[in-house]
Amino acid sequence: MRYLSDEELKLGSRFLFLSMAMVVIQQDIQHIQKGSFKIKEPYMELLEKMAFEATNERKKLRQDMQKRNLKVVTLHKNDSFSSFLFLCQGREEKRNYFNPAIRKKVEAIVQELMHKALPPYPQYASADT
Repeated sequence: MRYLSDEELKLGSRFLFLSMAMVVIQQDIQHIQKGSFKIKEPYMELLEKMAFEATNERKKLRQDMQKRNLKVVTLHKNDSFSSFLFLCQGREEKRNYFNPAIRKKVEAIVQELMHKALPPYPQYASADT
């Protein structure tokens, strides 16, 4: 049975998966810093812009969640599933997510952040430049 509205679940889920995407971005930054990349700066710049975009969005999401008294708590994790509890104004709803599905959602958010961080690329870039 559903106890939270679609909007509340959407808000909580976005916050949850965006937070996971931020962890992935920070791990990637660490890997690049420690890695044997010949030229690290462009990758670092992109990841830092992505982290900046994600931080700003999560700040807004957190404010909306506080207004609605909405919280997301991790309950259990195993090899196949992760369980989270969504709490909102005395109502609660447990959600189970298949870990590969979580990975897909986080990957989609990372790609979305990458598109926000990258400058628009002209369709017909000159090869002479």
